[in-house]
Amino acid sequence: MNSLSITILKRIFPFLALLLFTVDADAQRRKKKKQITEPVKIVDTIPAYTIAINRQVMHEKVEKEQNSLLSIDGKADKVLTISADEQLNAAVTDAATKRVDWLQYEIETSPTIDARLKANYLNGLATILKYVKTYSRSRQSALNYLPQVIAAYKQLIEANTQQKSIAPIIQPLSFEIANAALQPEVFKDNSGYNDVRDLMILKTADRYPEKAFAALKAYPESPVADSLIRVIGHKYPYLVYDYAQANNKFSYRIQNIEDDSLIVHIVSMARNPNKSGQFYFPFLDNIVKGKITMEDIDKAKTDPVKYFRLLVQTQIDYTQRALNGDTAMGHTALLKKLEQKAKDDFVAKINGLHEMSDGVRFRCLQPLTAEELYYVAVLTNGLIYTSSYTNGVYPLMMRKANQKGDELLKKINFDHYRKFLSQAASYNTLRNFLGSFSNNADATDLMKAFVTGLEKTNGLEDGVDVADSYASISETLPDLAKDMLANVKVNLDRNHSENNKKGIAIYDILYNLFLSADSSNHIDLTSKLDIPPVYNVPFSTLTNENGEVISQVFFYGDQDGRNIFNGFLNMFGGGNWKIDGSNKQWVVIKSTKGKPVSIYANRPLDENKGLDDKAQRALNDYLDEQNLHPTVTIHRGHSYYAEATIGYMAPTSKIVFMGSCGGFNLIDSILKKSEDAHIIASKQIGRTSINKPFFYLLTEKLRTGADIDWIPFWKEFKGRANVAGFEDYIPPYKNLGAIFIKAYKKETGETDV
Repeated sequence: MNSLSITILKRIFPFLALLLFTVDADAQRRKKKKQITEPVKIVDTIPAYTIAINRQVMHEKVEKEQNSLLSIDGKADKVLTISADEQLNAAVTDAATKRVDWLQYEIETSPTIDARLKANYLNGLATILKYVKTYSRSRQSALNYLPQVIAAYKQLIEANTQQKSIAPIIQPLSFEIANAALQPEVFKDNSGYNDVRDLMILKTADRYPEKAFAALKAYPESPVADSLIRVIGHKYPYLVYDYAQANNKFSYRIQNIEDDSLIVHIVSMARNPNKSGQFYFPFLDNIVKGKITMEDIDKAKTDPVKYFRLLVQTQIDYTQRALNGDTAMGHTALLKKLEQKAKDDFVAKINGLHEMSDGVRFRCLQPLTAEELYYVAVLTNGLIYTSSYTNGVYPLMMRKANQKGDELLKKINFDHYRKFLSQAASYNTLRNFLGSFSNNADATDLMKAFVTGLEKTNGLEDGVDVADSYASISETLPDLAKDMLANVKVNLDRNHSENNKKGIAIYDILYNLFLSADSSNHIDLTSKLDIPPVYNVPFSTLTNENGEVISQVFFYGDQDGRNIFNGFLNMFGGGNWKIDGSNKQWVVIKSTKGKPVSIYANRPLDENKGLDDKAQRALNDYLDEQNLHPTVTIHRGHSYYAEATIGYMAPTSKIVFMGSCGGFNLIDSILKKSEDAHIIASKQIGRTSINKPFFYLLTEKLRTGADIDWIPFWKEFKGRANVAGFEDYIPPYKNLGAIFIKAYKKETGETDV
């Protein structure tokens, strides 16, 4: 690291100079809360002023972006409602209206700003508002900090007008505020702009380490580049691998680091002439330590079973090391590769052969060991079909484990055991699995451990697994459910005695969720956990200011998607609906009787050419331009398309149907886009014989203006679709994992969990 790098690192982020990226999370959260809940300052009435004719269009542009931003909550009024926090809503509304209006006035009437800069600053203000609106769906939206963004932009204007460096203004700001305030490209000639570029790279590295390399790619000559490559490379080695493959200035800078063994090994893999680096990378730590060679991997990489076996052996090794406090470099990449191979080489095959005989369908599983089958099951949770699990993977795994589930867990170091137990509960194999233990006391201890120590785990995934399991356990294993409830209460009391706030939040939520599963307890989760209604969605919350319900359906351009799309359109006949198919990329279905309901669905155009994605993006752009904000989102496609739907879904969504949704990551991703969403999930691919009655019932309820009361709705739904596979569909009030995440975030105020 050169002296300039050290100077900048120490001056801006001293902790980065020590090559640490850890931050006091509690302090950061307190700082954020202070930033976004500062008292709203009422701006005095703006004096009348004259706008220069040649700048009239700039002011109109700002006003247009103001109105567009104010409408993102689904209501084209002067109030911006972005959360349940009224103080935050008031502050953001004040910034989007009065503070913007006042800044327009100050720019236009300033005697020290020349005409060129006035035009640039006004255009820049419109750019900021557009940026904030465009990215309002992101996890850490700048919209939450709009008062600070406008204030920062005003300070930047003042410094730039006085020909002073803007770097001191940017230095103390958070990434979100600084990034939004710098969106206008009006400060590039400022004397401090190069310092600002370095500042923003460091802020990016601090807030979003995984995005820092993208910033460095655009500015590879940055004096902080080498130090950040080392720091981030050791924490996220796959980034070094990805960027080292290219032929550009930043790639060459990575390749020129020759005094770091890890970086050198990664570059060697990335630049491998046989393009085999992706096969080696999961074994990075063992390669660096000399425990395995690339030649060893070469012997297995072309054989799906041998390569998967090598991955599993390494995962078990890395898990044992983690238990001993030694985290292997690249462990995350190994797990991702395991998930990919489990899905692509095994589960995708047996899912795709679901209509074939078991002998044909499960042939590819026969060479696998019990441990390997365990990982096939647990790492494809939410993707594996019920029949693939219950008829194939699970019984074969138990047979190869000699019907000794306890011994199997010991061999894999209890890796992902909470996920596995939750999955077994969901597929009704938990009784069989626990019954295979040599000692009943061990099974009891395992289930105690299942609900114990959740406050010590990273994130919420383990807590979600416990929550998700209870609905199934309470229905099939009532005695075990009673024990789980008692153990949760023990953990709640323990965390109270230890004054562990995270533990208190987790176990208080679980305790109330478990109690509510028994209807005789009459637990009102809405008031008890201070969350939106769980059992119903009032019709009034689904309509916009015109009383219209906007629904959006996502289709994909594979053969199944095209067939489903045609069947979907055929549902809307009988004189109650009208289909407008005039657009080449999407269709619009509108009710002709009852309440106004509009359903927008992209056409399932050729996925191989990316046309389905283009259609979805075009439809999203159209909805934004027309200020149409969907409150109902429906995913119609295989599970591997689910993340794309979530990426495009509107944050205003209140009802989200995922025809093939499972696992913590998808639920969490949905709730990060729309924190109040009621999620309908399926354990496997959606069935037309079930989906069609659901869509019909839902749209008819909406057309008639009825509230969606899930318990009677589900009873009526079952009456219409009581066929094989119905039990795989989970109603929102039984989606305890989703409720758990909502309640935890509400209780703690955390967004990144």
